[in-house]
Amino acid sequence: MPFNVEHRAQILAEALPYIQKYSHKTVVVKYGGNAMISEELRQAVISDIVLLHLVGIRVVVVHGGGPEITGMLNKLGKQSEFVDGLRVTDEETMEVVQQVLCGKLNKDLVATLNRLGGKAIGLCGLDGGLFQAVKLDEKYGLVGEIKKVDPAAVEDQLEKGYIPVIATVAQGMDGPNAYNVNADTAAAKLAVALKAERLLLLTDVRGLLRDPKDESTLLPEVGLSQVPRLIKEGVISGGMIPKVECCVEAVRSGVKSAVILDGRIPHSLLIELLSDEGIGTMLV
Repeated sequence: MPFNVEHRAQILAEALPYIQKYSHKTVVVKYGGNAMISEELRQAVISDIVLLHLVGIRVVVVHGGGPEITGMLNKLGKQSEFVDGLRVTDEETMEVVQQVLCGKLNKDLVATLNRLGGKAIGLCGLDGGLFQAVKLDEKYGLVGEIKKVDPAAVEDQLEKGYIPVIATVAQGMDGPNAYNVNADTAAAKLAVALKAERLLLLTDVRGLLRDPKDESTLLPEVGLSQVPRLIKEGVISGGMIPKVECCVEAVRSGVKSAVILDGRIPHSLLIELLSDEGIGTMLV
């Protein structure tokens, strides 16, 4: 028992310099994948966010909701279609995207954060013209490419002591439509606009692996100059390419560092931010 108490005290003492480092700084967390689906992981992530908030870190949560959107479309008897990894979004699908992301999913996250002692408020990319986009390509339907970010609404809520929770729907710049936008890209662009200290992308993988079948080959840190070679070698491939490209863009545009983090590990946010044990891949 004494060992446990001492060990806990040691962990807290170890966290102190990191709390001091990030206090009053902005951290953007892209929340998705298994961490949203598994109730155990969901509770761990939400409690991490609340703790970070309570020790003075300005946390902004950006979320997608692909599985929830697919589930609702299935209930409506509508088949999901993907091209190049993007959901083809016709007008009916866009209505569901907006209802699920900006409605139930966003408000459920806000309610859970508040219930666990946080002070959260829900926003979407339409609020205050936060995310403004144009149509990416006709073949994807109402899928947008973000061209402008106005972070004023988010900054206002941070100043008031809230945890902004943001659904990734964008306002159209080329017409009256709302657009479905990629959550990783939205998080990266918002991190740049907020001059964030760190961008954390919660994923369903360990990070960048030299050998995808061997988690012991994790690359803990990757310099931007190494990325083209790693893509050429196939170390970065498939769905990891756009995630890494988001991180590269964020770091090149002023975010101090971006981390691809395994959301399947309970309390991965705390381990990454408040300890010596970095557990993802950091792009610097």
